[in-house]
Amino acid sequence: MACLRKQGEVSRSQELVRRARTQQVVEKNVRLLGMEGDADVQFLLQGGDLLKVRSSSWKRSRYFKLQEDCKTMWRESKRTFRKHRTFSLDDIAVVRLGRQTEGLKKYTDQQVEDCCFAIVFKDHRKNLDLIASSQDEAKQWVSSLQKMMASRNNLNQQQKAEHWIFSCMSKADKNKDDKLSKSEVNSFMRLINIDVEDSYADMLFEKCDKSKSGYLAGEEIKDFYELLTYREEIDVIYQAYAKSAGFMSAEDLVEFLLKEQREKATLAEARQIIHKFELDEKAKEKNVLTKDGFLVYLHHPDALIANPDHKVVYQDMSQPLNHYFISSSHNTYLTEDQLKGPSSTEAYVRALLKGCRCVELDCWDGSDDEPVVYHGYTLTSKILFKDAIKAIKDYAFKTSEYPVILSLENHCSVAQQEVMAHHMASILGSALVTSPLGEGMPTNFPSPEDLKGKFLIKAKRLNKLEATFATEALAADDSEVTEEEESDDEEEPEEEQRKQKKKLKLAKVLSDMVIYCKSVHFHGFEDARRNLSFYEMSSFKEKKAIELAEESANAYVIHNVDKLSRIYPAGSRTDSSNYNPVPLWNAGCQIVALNFQTSCSDMDLNQGRFLVNGQSGYILKPAYMRNRVTDFDPITLTRGDWLKHKTLHIMVISAQQLPKVNKKKSSIVDPLVKVEVYGVPADTAAKETSTVENNGFNPEWNENFQFDIYVPELALVRFLVEDHDSTSDNEFVAQYTLPLNSLKMGYRHMPLLNKNGDVIPAAALFVHVMVIDAE
Repeated sequence: MACLRKQGEVSRSQELVRRARTQQVVEKNVRLLGMEGDADVQFLLQGGDLLKVRSSSWKRSRYFKLQEDCKTMWRESKRTFRKHRTFSLDDIAVVRLGRQTEGLKKYTDQQVEDCCFAIVFKDHRKNLDLIASSQDEAKQWVSSLQKMMASRNNLNQQQKAEHWIFSCMSKADKNKDDKLSKSEVNSFMRLINIDVEDSYADMLFEKCDKSKSGYLAGEEIKDFYELLTYREEIDVIYQAYAKSAGFMSAEDLVEFLLKEQREKATLAEARQIIHKFELDEKAKEKNVLTKDGFLVYLHHPDALIANPDHKVVYQDMSQPLNHYFISSSHNTYLTEDQLKGPSSTEAYVRALLKGCRCVELDCWDGSDDEPVVYHGYTLTSKILFKDAIKAIKDYAFKTSEYPVILSLENHCSVAQQEVMAHHMASILGSALVTSPLGEGMPTNFPSPEDLKGKFLIKAKRLNKLEATFATEALAADDSEVTEEEESDDEEEPEEEQRKQKKKLKLAKVLSDMVIYCKSVHFHGFEDARRNLSFYEMSSFKEKKAIELAEESANAYVIHNVDKLSRIYPAGSRTDSSNYNPVPLWNAGCQIVALNFQTSCSDMDLNQGRFLVNGQSGYILKPAYMRNRVTDFDPITLTRGDWLKHKTLHIMVISAQQLPKVNKKKSSIVDPLVKVEVYGVPADTAAKETSTVENNGFNPEWNENFQFDIYVPELALVRFLVEDHDSTSDNEFVAQYTLPLNSLKMGYRHMPLLNKNGDVIPAAALFVHVMVIDAE
C-alpha cells in the first residue's frame, strides 16, 4: 500500500509539473499576442460544450477548447481531453452570430436564433454550425473568437514567424520539460520544414549547448533560435547602409530608400520610420535603426511588394461601366463539379466576399411555386431562388461597395418568373435598378460610382429599352422572344437547344427589370455596331471568345469599347475547371466568368488582377481600350500609346517558413520558384530558379531574371513556389500574383497564398525588383 501511495504521489507531482509547464507555454503565447490577462482568452482556454448541428435529426454535444498554442481549437465528444478534431484560428474566414448559414436556417427553429452561431472556414470545408446554451454564451464565443482572430491578424510578419517557430518548439518538446534534447531538436527541424545533415545538426546543437548538458535550455534555446533564424541576406543589405558606427542613421535610411527602394523620403520621414519600427529604446533615442528594427520595417505591409497606394480605390470610378474589367463568377451556386456537386447559398457568400461583382443564377421551376437555382439537366442539388437573393443582398457590399450584376439564366415558366421578380423587388428593394438613372433615354452606361450599392439584372428582355420612352402604341409587345434574339443558352446540352425552336415566353414584370444588361445573340461585330444599343450584350462560349480574341482582336477591342461582353467556360468543363482569362482581358472583355469554387492558376490570375483598386472588383481598362478608333491589337502589337517597352529585373533571394506539401513529419519540401509574366503574347514568359533540397524553412537562391515587357498596363506577374519532384509533376506550395504596375521596386517581401487564395501565416518570399525603361 505504501508503494502504491508513493506511486500516486509521484503521479500527482508529475501532473502538477505538467500543468505548470503547460501554463508557462500558454502565458508565453498569450504574451506574444499581447493579450495578457484577457478574459476572452481565458474563456476559450477553459472551453465549453456546444451543440453541433448537421441536420434536423443530427445534433450532438461537443466540447470545444483553445489549445495552449493559442492558435488551435479542438473538439471532442466527451470531456475526456482526448483530442478529436482540430482546426486553426488562421483557417477561419468569419464567425457569424445567429442563424446566418444555410444549415442553421434549414435545421434549426427560429426560437434558438439568439443561441446560434457558425464558424465559416476559408477553404471549402463545411461550416461548423453551433448552438450555445444561452444568448450570452453565444455572444461570448463569437466575441472571443473574433478577438483572437483579430489579434493574430494584427501580428506583423516577424511576430507571426516567431509565434509559429515557438509553437513548433513546444510540439518538439515531447516531455514538456522546457528543454530540447538532440532528438527533440531533430524533430523540431522536421516540423519547421528543414532537413539537414546529421553533422550540421550536431554542430548547431553543440554550438548552443554551452553547459555541455546534452540538452538546450533557457538562453541556449534562445541562442539556437537566433542562429536558426539568422538571415545573411538581410545582414548584407543592412551592413551596406549602416554607416554610423555600425548602425543605420536617418541619413543612411534615406539613402537606402532612394537608392534601393526608389522611394522619395525626407530625413523627417526616416526618423518617423525609426521611431515606429525600432525595438531598442536606446537606439531609438539616438535616431538609429538596428538590424532587428530594419527587418521589422521590411516586413511592414507598407514596405511589401504590392504598392500600398493601390490597396485602396485609386482609379477613376466615374467612367461608364463597360470601361472596366469586372470580377465575375460562373455557376456561382456550385461548390464542386457541374454534374452532381452541391449547390449552396454559401457559394454566393464566398464569391462576394472575394470581391466578385457578377454572380450567376440558373433559374428553374420549383415545387410549391418557388423557383429554384441549380445546374439544369444534372444531378446537382437545388436551392431556393429567394434564399440565393437573400444571401446576395446580405453579403454583396461587405468587400466592395460597387455594383453587383445578377446574371440570370431563365428557364422558368411565366408564373414563376413573376415570383422571381417579386422576390428580387421585395428583398433587394430600392437597391435594385429598375429604371434608367437620370431623366430620359440613356445613351451610355452609368459609372460604378453612380451605381454604388446597386444591383443590376442581366437577362433577356421583351423589347428595346427605348420602347419605355416611346408612345404606348410603340411600347406594346407580346410576351415572347425568339431564340435568335437571345444569347446562347449555356446551361442546356446542344441537343436540347436544337429541340427548342419554339418561342420562349417572358414575364413582363421580370423583363422590365432588365435595364443596362439585356442579353442578345451575337451576329458579328458589324451587326452589333449597326443594330445593337449600348445596353445589349452578348455572352460568348469560351471557345468562340478565344477564337475572336485571336483572329479579330482589334475588332473585339473596339466592340468592347461600347458594349459589354461576358465569357463563360466550355460546357465540357464538367469538373468546374477554368480557362486562362488573360487573352480575353487583352481583347477588352469585361465579364470573364470563372468557376470561383475551383483552385487553379487561372483563379490565381483573377485574384491578382482584382487584388488592387481596393479589391473593388472593378479595374479601369487602359485608355487605348476605351477609345472607339483604337488600333490596339494584342496579337500584332502595331505601334501606339500601348507600347511602353520596359525591362523587368527580378532577383529571387530567399523564402521563409514555407508550408509542408505533405503533412507527414518526415516530409520536407525541395522548393524552387517560378517567375511568370502574363499579358499580351509578346510579354508572356516564365523562368525558374534551381531547386533547394530539403529546406522549406529558409531556402536561398540569389538568382537573377530579366523580362521584356511591351504592354505593361496589361501585364501580371506571378511568383509560384513549387516542391520539386524528379519522378512526377512538381507540387504546388504557394503563390502570389499582382499587376506589374503595382510592383514596388527594391528589396521586398511578399506574402504567400495557398491554393484557395488565402494568406499562409508566417510564409514569405524575399526578392529584389527593378523596372526600367528599355532603350
